Amino acid sequence: MTDKTPSPAQESASAETAPAEDAPSTQDAPSTQDAASTQDAPAERPVVEVSPAVHKRLTTGLGGFTLAMAACMLLVLAIYVVSPRGDKEVLPTVDYSAQLWAMRSDAPYTVYAPEGLPADWRPNSSRLHGLESGGKEPVAWHLGFVTPSDEYAALEQSNEKASEYVPRMTNSSTPTGTQQVDGVTWTKYHRKDKKANSLARTLPDGMSIVVTGTASYQELAVLAAALKPQSKDATLVPSTAPTPAS
Repeated sequence: MTDKTPSPAQESASAETAPAEDAPSTQDAPSTQDAASTQDAPAERPVVEVSPAVHKRLTTGLGGFTLAMAACMLLVLAIYVVSPRGDKEVLPTVDYSAQLWAMRSDAPYTVYAPEGLPADWRPNSSRLHGLESGGKEPVAWHLGFVTPSDEYAALEQSNEKASEYVPRMTNSSTPTGTQQVDGVTWTKYHRKDKKANSLARTLPDGMSIVVTGTASYQELAVLAAALKPQSKDATLVPSTAPTPAS
């Protein structure tokens, strides 16, 4: 009977050539250490590139912002200090010759206008009222000046009823006294809350003249003294500035 038991050499050869069925493949199964490393490693973040200027602005922080604001404030302060400025509005100079000519020609009373005022009295407003109403309304003329002391003084005249016109123009119905101007008596008024001084007089023909404004009584007296009756056939002279005193 033949012995089919393999020899030791045959068993050794078979062990070397036969695949191991129970052993896991080293290529298909990652090691436990590699798997753990894959799970713990953070995901890579995208890199965003910025310009150097943006990077500097983002990284400068509050200190840089404060310095920039301080520089801006210094610049504004410098402009404010060196720039010319004034507390009062600069009003334009006006030519009132056309209004004066119209009043001379058509007013129902003798018109008064300044003559011989110093050159530093600057006319800045002129308005007429009622001249085209054909006598249905009172006729009034307003003529405003900036005085040498940079105050305001106005000539107001009208044939409106004096008991209504004078209190309205002076902002007061209570006289505070009288003042003599070149031998003529003017009634004084004062309105404290409006800083308004006024001199007023009513002529025999019923026409009232008021000089009023923030100017002192001394300056108002200068304007009152310069008022002269105007002839209807007087020559028209441009009046962007008062007629200089001779």
